[in-house]
This record gives sequence, C-alpha cells and structure tokens, in this order.
Amino acid sequence: MQTAIIDSPLGKLEINGDISGIASVIFLDKEYFAVSETIPSELVEAVTQLKQYFDGERKEFNLKLFPEGTDFQKKVWAELEKIPYGKTVSYQEIARRLGDPKVIRAAASANGKNPISIIIPCHRVIGSDGSLTGYAGGLQKKKFLLDLESDWKQQSLF
Repeated sequence: MQTAIIDSPLGKLEINGDISGIASVIFLDKEYFAVSETIPSELVEAVTQLKQYFDGERKEFNLKLFPEGTDFQKKVWAELEKIPYGKTVSYQEIARRLGDPKVIRAAASANGKNPISIIIPCHRVIGSDGSLTGYAGGLQKKKFLLDLESDWKQQSLF
C-alpha cells in the first residue's frame, strides 16, 4: 500500500492505495504530518484529480476505488457515488434506494465509515430536514465541501 500526504483547503489529506485502486482518503487532524515530497505513481492521478476538484476544475472523479468494508457498506458507498456534484440527498433517501427505508441507521453508520472521503461523496448526505449532520471530517469541512460544490440548501434532491 502506497501513501501520499497532500495539502488541501481543508488541511492535510492522506491518500492510500496501490494498483488495485484508492483504498482511503483521510483528513489528518495533526499539522505535524509532512507533505509528501514525491507522490507514488499509483497515487498521482488521485492527487491530480483532488487538486482539480478543490480548484473547481473537476466535478466527477474517474479513479479506480478499492475501499474495504462489508457488503452492506459497499452498497451504501456505491449509492453515494451516484449523488451528482452540487446535489444532496437525505439518509432516508439512501435507505430507500437500498430498498428498505428501515435501514436508515445502518445506512447512516456505513456513510460515516466511508474510507474514501471526498471522492466517495458522503458529504452530500444531509438530514431529512435539510440540516447538516455528522461528518467524519467535522461539520465545518462538510459545509466547506457543500459550499464548494453549490448552494446546497437549494440543490437538495429530496
């Protein structure tokens, strides 16, 4: 597994992956992590696309992803990837798309365990009332990402 640490408008990000694909994109809370001087070849495209995203030049990621999780988590993450740039959906909508509105808590839990932040856009899932709800990177980061993409309050899909 290769690792790269990059600067972003949200602080440092750690990207992990190999020839199988990107395994994780993690927010680093500690500033003492050094930015990678060289980017492993397996991660160059992910770093490039993340920079383009933050610069407003990319709305969709085109990367091979390899997140580790349960079958249910992978189904939730696949649904997250279908949420268009600049749009939001509720946790209830994700559960409905999975075929069972009763799995809302499990879907929310899987959303929170998404190992590939930003690229698998878990930040695009909000509360049924339109409120920002939990985000592993923190609500300020979630708000930043939604603001970067659009006026999220008016672009909701539910």
